[in-house]
Amino acid sequence: MQKKIVVYIAASLDGYIARENGEIDWLESVEGEGDNGYEAFYQTCDAVVMGKATYDHVLKLTSDFPYHDKKCYVFSRSAQGKDQYVEFVNESVASFLNNLDQDAKKIWLVGGAEILADFLTAERVDEFIISIIPVLLGAGIPLFKQGIPEMHLKLTAIKQYGQIAQLYYEKE
Repeated sequence: MQKKIVVYIAASLDGYIARENGEIDWLESVEGEGDNGYEAFYQTCDAVVMGKATYDHVLKLTSDFPYHDKKCYVFSRSAQGKDQYVEFVNESVASFLNNLDQDAKKIWLVGGAEILADFLTAERVDEFIISIIPVLLGAGIPLFKQGIPEMHLKLTAIKQYGQIAQLYYEKE
């Protein structure tokens, strides 16, 4: 069975995942419901993948690493080996996925935009779960970088958590 790569992420209504300085304070400005489906999604994942900038930001945001119970991989051009939380990856997306433990069937691609673009370019994203936060930032770090390949998706579900709309798409 091929590994399923899922992007589960929040974006502003105008398509940004963070302010230009990387801040995500605006995510807390809108009322959702409970954890907006996060824990139920998280429990379905076997592994977590993110880019180095996202990893560094996670370490700044919390004193308790939130993914300690999952195998966690960080794509980096500089860091190598492992640290107390993650294994650093210095290879292509295709090579990484070919070498990944066979038990990792569903992989959460946490972010950010750089690593997402790499996985999209490798045509290895299978599903998107995007929580739309009803905030217009006007500028910031876009969810999708320019130059990614065209991809056709099928809307499979829409869930509402308070003021947050969560859209579910699968690759056609």
